[in-house]
Amino acid sequence: MKKIITIIGARPQIIKSAALSRAIAEKYTDQLTEVLVHTGQHYDEKMSEVFFTELGLKQPDYNLNIGSNAHGLQTAEMIIGLEKLLVKEKPDAIVVYGDTNSTLAGAITGSKLGIPIVHIEAGLRSFNKSMPEEVNRIMCDHVSTLLFSPTETGVKHLENEGFKLDNIAPYNANNPKVYHSGDVMYDNSLYFSEIAAENLTTHQELDLHYKPYFLATVHRGANTDDPEKLKAIFDAFLEIIEIYPDHLIVLPLHPRTHKCMEKHFSKEYHQKIKKCKHFKIIPPVSFLTIISLEKNCELVITDSGGLQKEAYFFKKPCVILRPETEWVEIVEQGVAMITDADQNRIVNGVRAMLDMKNAEFPSLYGDGKAAEFIAGEILEWC
Repeated sequence: MKKIITIIGARPQIIKSAALSRAIAEKYTDQLTEVLVHTGQHYDEKMSEVFFTELGLKQPDYNLNIGSNAHGLQTAEMIIGLEKLLVKEKPDAIVVYGDTNSTLAGAITGSKLGIPIVHIEAGLRSFNKSMPEEVNRIMCDHVSTLLFSPTETGVKHLENEGFKLDNIAPYNANNPKVYHSGDVMYDNSLYFSEIAAENLTTHQELDLHYKPYFLATVHRGANTDDPEKLKAIFDAFLEIIEIYPDHLIVLPLHPRTHKCMEKHFSKEYHQKIKKCKHFKIIPPVSFLTIISLEKNCELVITDSGGLQKEAYFFKKPCVILRPETEWVEIVEQGVAMITDADQNRIVNGVRAMLDMKNAEFPSLYGDGKAAEFIAGEILEWC
């Protein structure tokens, strides 16, 4: 029996890990055991615990309870906690997801201990190293043994950075294996969308059944912490409502965004937003609810990498509130537009996406069985 330790720390990683855990439970339960470690990077009942409960996920075997802090201190505390745990558990491999500080801490700690690193969502690049996430994902890739890219573009990025695509076993950090595996979030979206179809509570409460709406999310620090950018985004929202008076904008409000709105917006402007009857600002929602909102909206406006991709899964056009995206395929396909936090570009982006005719959403992210494939490769090579 081989043992892997899966390290998660942010809410999206909780959801991503569900696909691999499910694949292990369904197909490899007698060959592979998974120890789930939550660093505590993001952990609270409303924003994290609800995912474990609602999605039927197993609770973490360990929670390091690190909490929020400056990047360096937070990562350092994670490394200290993870080192003790890894020495105790002696896993055959460590699985990390994406690009958070938890990802970086797991990669650094495991590589120092000589434990193979399995990076799911390898090869993604924004080519903007001012983003902490970009630094995290690059550093993690370059100490990993098995690198699972959800897209062909990700594989090309790794090849351009010097990774060889024809390495042969045995694999290690000096001789890594690169895969085009498909996307575990596509697995999850297919699996949980059937459950989400029965989750109509939010739609009933918001009276969304017969009203067209746009789904919006804003949470990245580059947007929330900059008063001018944050106001430009909300000015764009208000203008969009004027242009499309029969539509609503539904905005599940991230705690960070709420805090920054209170800090940066005048009382008058804040009241204008609150009193706008076409602006539905709601508390953070669960994964099943966000899937339900995505499936039934007309368009997604977001700075979330996850929602950009999920919009594509559910064949919805997307306006991206960032200067770049890791998911370049959806932009190249013509069903998403990068606007940054620029009011005019956001408004024009919404117009362009809604005016688009005969949009096509070909399969770019696998066949819905990425996690099963990844589990099999881990079992064989770690």
